[in-house]
Amino acid sequence: MDQYDQLHQLYRDIDTASLREHRDYLEVFPPVDSKVALDHWQEAKDTFDSKLDRAIATHSHNQNLAEVATIATRDQAFVALDLYKKYGRSVNVLILDVDETLRSAGKTDNEIPRDTLRLLRTFYEEGIPIVICTGQTLENVKGFLIQSLGNEIVHSGDVSIVYEAGTAVFTPGHGAQTKRLLYHNLGAETLGIFDEIRTRVLKDAPEEIRRGCHLQGNEFNVTLKPNFETGTDSAEAVIDQSLVHLLALLGEAVSADPDSAEWAKAHYAALDPEIERVLKDQDAFPSCEVEDIPDDIGNQLNQIDVAYYHADAAEVGSLELNKVAGVKAALEVLGVHDPFALVMGDSKTDLRVMKWAEAHDAGISAAPTHASEAVVDYVRDIDELLYGPGDSGAVLRTVYALNQLATVVDGVQQPMPENS
Repeated sequence: MDQYDQLHQLYRDIDTASLREHRDYLEVFPPVDSKVALDHWQEAKDTFDSKLDRAIATHSHNQNLAEVATIATRDQAFVALDLYKKYGRSVNVLILDVDETLRSAGKTDNEIPRDTLRLLRTFYEEGIPIVICTGQTLENVKGFLIQSLGNEIVHSGDVSIVYEAGTAVFTPGHGAQTKRLLYHNLGAETLGIFDEIRTRVLKDAPEEIRRGCHLQGNEFNVTLKPNFETGTDSAEAVIDQSLVHLLALLGEAVSADPDSAEWAKAHYAALDPEIERVLKDQDAFPSCEVEDIPDDIGNQLNQIDVAYYHADAAEVGSLELNKVAGVKAALEVLGVHDPFALVMGDSKTDLRVMKWAEAHDAGISAAPTHASEAVVDYVRDIDELLYGPGDSGAVLRTVYALNQLATVVDGVQQPMPENS
């Protein structure tokens, strides 16, 4: 009997929904110092163990196959099996964006759902390293993760934080490798450009931007964030103005030529349709063509990234230091030399990591349905691992099932020892 038939039989013969409900209850409400609560928890534990034993016995002592049913729905299990048949590997590292990926401002009140946190802890307990890959500052994401996952996990040595979209990496518990400031490797000319932009970005900004934005406390990237709720019309208006301002500053930092601001706008409008649209809407479309940009200026601009996040942020960063560079550094510190990752993200910076994973046979990718259009299209074309806002746990359950199925040899898991 092949694995598809085994899964079909398992979900047909066993009340798998009840198994998952009992497992979720046991993990959400651990035993406490109350006899009534402890008795109730033990009763649920006994029921769960009995159901799991029945599932194992029914399927030739295939414990890992039964384990799939305790955490994944039938549809998730079959998607997991399809993924395993396609790639022939289990996932050995998680690479995860946070905002609008693990959590959603609109659906989860900017908190990682409890179900997702429990699943992340499960992967951690299975020995799967976790790389958090974000555009946030280190202090913001570190504090948030300690509150969410706990100090022990964050400082375990198996969690790495790629922050500011890849400019640096923080991996507690690794001595001299704990904090790697990748931006220190950039050339003096590039560092000088960023210093000038950072110095002038608010001082030389129009009043609307000075009142409506703040400079995010980054170590390297220059990021303007709105003083309004993300996604609102007010946030959109001030971030669109901020993008035009940043492009002009960048051009002036690269060259003293009077046309430098126009060159910068032309360069990035040609690269990004969203930036092109904003420049047109702001009556700031460049008066020159890309072909008019001097070669030396174009080469300098080719090393610098300008990112636009609708009604959320406008940012200048380094193309040498994107999330891919940060992920590579994190995997090196964690000792993951042959990665096969689950990459989850929603933005164009995450898309680079997804494409890197595909190009190197290093993983699978997933995204929320409200992600950037380019990300949604890419994920749909690759493996269709799309999920609704706030439902990141669905993908984690699927990948957990994939890893359990990967332990099965030729469709039949080796029987467990009698005393295991």
